[in-house]
Amino acid sequence: MEEVPEAIDLIRLVDPPGTSGHSISVRVLKGLTPDSQWLDCEIVMTTETVTACYPLAVTPSDLDGWEEALNHLATRRFASWLNTGRSPGLAVKPLEWGGIEVTVHDNPTSRVTVKAVLEPADGWVEDQRARLAEVRRRLGG
Repeated sequence: MEEVPEAIDLIRLVDPPGTSGHSISVRVLKGLTPDSQWLDCEIVMTTETVTACYPLAVTPSDLDGWEEALNHLATRRFASWLNTGRSPGLAVKPLEWGGIEVTVHDNPTSRVTVKAVLEPADGWVEDQRARLAEVRRRLGG
């Protein structure tokens, strides 16, 4: 697998313009190399009062886990990702009115948990699937 030529968002969840402006992204900064079996990434969460950035290592099997989480979210079920305790984790809870509650928990380092409620645009799960496919395409797998 080759390096990601430029940083790309594996996950990008945002409120529509003119609302709270909450956003959560997982940005792939560097791809797999012969010396590294993970993607160097970061989780960035922005709310009115908090901006948090968590370094993150993502393996190819973690990408499979995100795909599985998206399958849950497509049917409006709760999903968590990277909940092994080795890295910060992400949980997404669909809300009755159509929004989502996203929780980032940095268990292994700071033990800080940040939650935000977002109202992503229609088709947001499909957008996340397309982002995952693009990351995989750029990595050659």
